[in-house]
Amino acid sequence: MSAGQILFVDDEEPMRIAVKQWLGLAGFDVAVLARPEAALARLSPDFPGILVTDVRMPGGMDGLGLLKAAQAKDADLPVILVTGHGDIPLAVEAMRLGAYDFIEKPFVPERLAEAVGRAAEKRRLVMENRRLRAMGAGDDMARRLIGPSRAMERVRAEIQALAGLPLNVVIFGDTGCGKELAARCLHDYGPRAPKPFVAVNCAAIPETMFESEFFGHEAGAFTGAAQRRAGKIEHADGGTLFLDEVESMPLALQAKLLRVLQEQCVEPLGGNRSLPVDIRVITAAKADLQDEVRSGRFREDLYYRLHVAEIRLPPLAERQDDIVPLFEAFAARAAGAHGRTPPELSQGDSGALLAHGWPGNVRELRNEAERFALGLGLRLGRPPDPPGDGESLQASVAAFEKRRIEEAFRAARGDVALVMARLDLPRRTLNEKMARYGIDRRHFLE
Repeated sequence: MSAGQILFVDDEEPMRIAVKQWLGLAGFDVAVLARPEAALARLSPDFPGILVTDVRMPGGMDGLGLLKAAQAKDADLPVILVTGHGDIPLAVEAMRLGAYDFIEKPFVPERLAEAVGRAAEKRRLVMENRRLRAMGAGDDMARRLIGPSRAMERVRAEIQALAGLPLNVVIFGDTGCGKELAARCLHDYGPRAPKPFVAVNCAAIPETMFESEFFGHEAGAFTGAAQRRAGKIEHADGGTLFLDEVESMPLALQAKLLRVLQEQCVEPLGGNRSLPVDIRVITAAKADLQDEVRSGRFREDLYYRLHVAEIRLPPLAERQDDIVPLFEAFAARAAGAHGRTPPELSQGDSGALLAHGWPGNVRELRNEAERFALGLGLRLGRPPDPPGDGESLQASVAAFEKRRIEEAFRAARGDVALVMARLDLPRRTLNEKMARYGIDRRHFLE
């Protein structure tokens, strides 16, 4: 097995040949390059090896420049610098910038192999810790973003991939789909987790208060401003600003937000100084922002600034496999909060959950689960239809049966096999009831 991967950069070919031979004999997998730019193109947070580079190279980027650029890509990447000038101040500067070690030419091969071996072992431990943290993060995220469906597996994978990247993200989804929870996961599993997560519902702020809420104000900026107040943007410095229903933001404020993102500073109302801010912006939208741009209600330049990456949350009706596990999890939490044991779901209860359309998505499901956990039964958003005056028991049962079968077909989008499973009916019985009640599955096909 290789002792580790090494990128060695030196503009002198004899040195590249010698180092490749020395480290190759020591068991390392060595790639030698003449230019720093070529090495930089190979580096990423996933690179499992280390970087060894000469300091003084003619033209373009030198070793210190490569060190800074490599650290920007991955601050945990060990970088060993090599120089033939005996420059002590340069060595001090290199260590201050984060170099792992500093080797002076000429050096014996054993000295280089020893330094490289220690750095490679450090890199191996870093990569292993990252792998274990990622596994733990994935398990923890599955407990927060509940659901075994392929759709939710995709959402969790997208969040895990984007959490560590310095990109602005737009989350699309219907009301109640869990957009703020997804945004919190993007924050909590990324490098900004120790810093604030500031959530703002743009649709809930009166237009006259938008500017003060976002940018803050100095004392005396307007009537009633008795003291300085930091705005949401300043409060989110170093962390994440989450803008829910961003399509509700007035055009005038969109222009000011764009300026903040471009210049990375904010100027409070009534102030004469700009405050530097470092924020990641995650936005959520119910409407298609491109349609908003075409209609003139949303600035195109702000759209492209915010929409670097996107996550789409599917409605609950498209996540049938998640409905019962989500319901049981919410019910268990609600029952635990009140010191109760949640009642068990009957087969009929599960069928009712699966047959319901869930227009309120996960939020509606959580409310139903909390009612159920407190022993109030299932309401599913509306009371049952009352029987007609003088209606016989047989007619009431038939009306209920027809409605249940139609709801199941609607939720299953006409899939007979899925309806059979949900209602626990054999095919012959289902066919007989469909014929009796005049139910045509074609009416429910997508």
